[in-house]
Amino acid sequence: MASALTDKLTRLVKEMRGQARITESNVTDMLREVRMALLEADVALPVVRDFIARVKEKALGQEVLGSLKPGQTLVSIVNRELAATMGEGVADINLAAQPPAVILMAGLQGAGKTTTTAKLAKHLIEKRKKKVLTVSGDVYRPAAIEQLKTVTKQAGAEWFPSTPEQKPHDIAVAALDYAKKHYFDVLLVDTAGRLAIDEALMQEIKDLHATLNPVETLFVVDAMQGQDAINTAKAFKEALPLTGIVLTKLDGDSRGGAALSVRQITGAPIKFAGVSEKIDGLEVFDAERHAGRILGMGDIVALVEQVTAGVDIEAAQKLAAKVKSGDGFDLNDFLSQIQQMKQMGGLSSLMDKLPSQLTAKAGAVDMDKAEKDIKRKEGIIQSMTPLERRKPELIKATRKKRIANGAGVQVQEVNRLLKEFEQMQDMMKKMKGGGLMKMMKKMGGMKGMGGMPKMPF
Repeated sequence: MASALTDKLTRLVKEMRGQARITESNVTDMLREVRMALLEADVALPVVRDFIARVKEKALGQEVLGSLKPGQTLVSIVNRELAATMGEGVADINLAAQPPAVILMAGLQGAGKTTTTAKLAKHLIEKRKKKVLTVSGDVYRPAAIEQLKTVTKQAGAEWFPSTPEQKPHDIAVAALDYAKKHYFDVLLVDTAGRLAIDEALMQEIKDLHATLNPVETLFVVDAMQGQDAINTAKAFKEALPLTGIVLTKLDGDSRGGAALSVRQITGAPIKFAGVSEKIDGLEVFDAERHAGRILGMGDIVALVEQVTAGVDIEAAQKLAAKVKSGDGFDLNDFLSQIQQMKQMGGLSSLMDKLPSQLTAKAGAVDMDKAEKDIKRKEGIIQSMTPLERRKPELIKATRKKRIANGAGVQVQEVNRLLKEFEQMQDMMKKMKGGGLMKMMKKMGGMKGMGGMPKMPF
């Protein structure tokens, strides 16, 4: 996510933190580097100029000059102004309307409108407890209607049928009528996209807007488009009263310019960000948290949310009770820990949210290799019999060979997994009774990550 921009700004942040004195000269040098990094990241020139001017004004003010740690204060200013460029905090979606609240999805073809419509439906169902109906007004691409039907089903929402022979206006009127009669809370309208901006598209979407009178008109834009995203955003803003922006493919954005430019250019807040291809890969956009990610400070809040969503609380409580009662930690429990890691979205997804100073060494490691290692461990345990999982001490030479053949690995891999399991088992024994608090205190006294016990991933 915004890797090139993040790398450059992270390096600058480190240099800035080390500054004992802030002068006009070193601020100018630093801002020159920031300016180049932003321009290379495809941030619009007017946005860059405005950002640099704001940072310079505050950097040469009393807030920094009078600080005991001017370098750190300067970093916080850059972080604050980055957040301000993308918006202030979180801009919530507006559903304050007589049901159904209509949300119109606008954007160019290929921006991810249809998938985003389904992702938003899932978000509204799970997070806002709403009854959601989707409809496609894209009569020019029959595949788009079928695609919306498929992804709507995945999201758990209801789909209103439409055909290429119908007019978008008629589809919208029929869907709105159906939504009212069947007491839907929200109607999501996926509109037609084009490969380029044209008058016919703009007129059609203006007519749809006038017909539906939506509470939200969301502009869906591909974050990887860079400067092109800004130009299309400007054109849509002139045609429609945009109430918000959804940035898609933010996980694959190597430049990051769209996120920094699109709000200032359109004046509409960024409300959501597409962070993965999965149906639940839509996040409420938080400008301050995103600024932290760009500066390599990580996003610990998002990390906690992701871990919490992926953890089976009931299973964790059962394991804790089992350990406390003195029952042994077996290979079934070990497998459960590995599978929970997969549910959390995998290593690379978790690492992306950690501060860069913690992931600098891990960055050199092939994350794909680590992910494959998790799957290999899972395969080895699944090649064991139920008895072997409950009583690992039974696994001797002949059993190891059979397990290795079943999992398609070498015997050494089975030995390695069993050794890691024994380390985890020892750790669990120490957690019994008051051992957990002692262990936490011991870990707290160790520098860096070196004191952490070896985990199964």
